[in-house]
Amino acid sequence: MKKILTTALLWLTALYTGQAQGLNATEQKIVAYVDSHFPQTESLLKQVVNINSGTLNVAGVKQVGAVFTQAFHKIGFQTTWVTLPDSLKRAGHFVATRQGNKGKKLFLIGHLDTVFEKEMAFAPYTYLDDSTVTGQGVNDMKGGDIVVWAALEALQAQGLLNDTHITVYFTGDEESAGKPVSVSRKDFIEKAQQHDIALAFETAAGLHSVATARRGSSSWQLKTYGQTGHSSRVFSPEMGYGAIYEAARILNDFRTTLSTEKYLTFNPGIILGGAEMSYNENKASGTAVGKTNIISPAVLVNGDLRFLTEKQKNDARAKMRAIVAKHLTGTKAEISFSDGIPAMEPTPANEQLLGVLNKVSQDLGYGVVKAGDPGARGAGDISYIAQYVACLDGLGASGKGAHAPGETLNIKELPALIKRTALLIYRLTQ
Repeated sequence: MKKILTTALLWLTALYTGQAQGLNATEQKIVAYVDSHFPQTESLLKQVVNINSGTLNVAGVKQVGAVFTQAFHKIGFQTTWVTLPDSLKRAGHFVATRQGNKGKKLFLIGHLDTVFEKEMAFAPYTYLDDSTVTGQGVNDMKGGDIVVWAALEALQAQGLLNDTHITVYFTGDEESAGKPVSVSRKDFIEKAQQHDIALAFETAAGLHSVATARRGSSSWQLKTYGQTGHSSRVFSPEMGYGAIYEAARILNDFRTTLSTEKYLTFNPGIILGGAEMSYNENKASGTAVGKTNIISPAVLVNGDLRFLTEKQKNDARAKMRAIVAKHLTGTKAEISFSDGIPAMEPTPANEQLLGVLNKVSQDLGYGVVKAGDPGARGAGDISYIAQYVACLDGLGASGKGAHAPGETLNIKELPALIKRTALLIYRLTQ
């Protein structure tokens, strides 16, 4: 892994320092093509937005994949569909490839699914004003998928994809990955390792910020136990404090010990306690029954843990275990952890790749691009492969309200984002 990142770093440094000022004649043609063909680009965006492809809508995800299959065939890509086992209840993944030997091997990441399931009220592609459109998944991330396709189309029109090595990988379950991820992301990880650079097109924060790092996510489950009996005896040496006080102690100690650490967050999402309780893991729901005069014998708490590096995750877990081990009188407690999506850690190679993008942006007259705050983003598919290749994320469409009804996209900024991506790919593959 270190050898891969070191090689990428040396190459990116040379490219960044040697890039010519301004746009050459070929790059000017690429930019002009994006502008002249934007009506067709927007038509494709509208087509995929108007197909519901909530993660659990397997047919809908595949339908969006079929649209992209036709679109990528037209620009000279070979396409395949990665099928997942039926037990995962996920549609699978769309993959488009070109194989060649020129420049760096690029792995371009998007996803076909949205958080809007078929049972939810459908929101079609609609203009709100002359610069804003709305629709399900319009920026997260069907707009990002369109940035990928339109940039590659502009390059293909100039004959610039010949002999390049590019893989486009649109997963079908980014919003809710099929479990286990060792299965649902197996092909994704294996293919990514055959490349030099990964570019992900999750929602952009505009033209001036991209992600060189993203936090990872994991989960934890806390269980506390106590003696049960009449509440008049709570705090006594015989009965102790009960499970609810023990859970409250632990959660408060988590807060006071760890809440000020930069990029580290931990959130108790559900808590159940009482005289009796039950919890359904699959539905993430439960019930509890209790009375004010009964000391609770058990509490369950489920939460998440987000982190910027593996070291930060492991250090936090060690501190949480130490807190759990300090029991109140008459109580016991245990905590378990489950890994989710790893972190996309900040690396020198990622920073150098940002330098290439920044040069493209300035040559286009868009201004400086800087690394965004890792704490402002959740985890994403790129994190599964960040340890193997140089990475950038947040290259997709810009907008507001992702994951909520009324999600929007800045349609006037979309051509600029496509041009920036097209020139970035062009310079990386020459």
